[in-house]
Amino acid sequence: MVGFLDIAAAIVNFYYKTGKDPQIVLKYIASAVLGKQAFSGGPTISLFGLLLHFLIAFLWTLIFFWIYPKLKFLSANRLLTGFLYGIVVWLVMNQVVLPLSKATVGTFNLKQAAIGAAILIGAIGLPLSFIAYRYYNLKAQDISY
Repeated sequence: MVGFLDIAAAIVNFYYKTGKDPQIVLKYIASAVLGKQAFSGGPTISLFGLLLHFLIAFLWTLIFFWIYPKLKFLSANRLLTGFLYGIVVWLVMNQVVLPLSKATVGTFNLKQAAIGAAILIGAIGLPLSFIAYRYYNLKAQDISY
């Protein structure tokens, strides 16, 4: 779910900002592995970018579900937890993963950074916080019976 929310928000934002083909977003994701030649590829490259995106979103989900029960304070405030996790995802992706990838990284733009962070907060951080809270509370109820 969070993978779909994130890619949908990224595509809508890109299209709204540029009016260009949304496949460029998927090719940009693929370029992290394939480099600039990803942009000259066809639908197969776009599909690869989409699959790579879902793999990354799945890994962020696994990480969250792994740390959530270990750090009890995460369940204290779902909104704050979701906000902070979205920021962590943005920081790691933009300050570690992208610079280490083959994707072209442009100059820092505060407005675009804020939009990107907001997308990750709303599409990944908040949903995961609420889903994990519900999952672990239902699991605790099952155990108590």
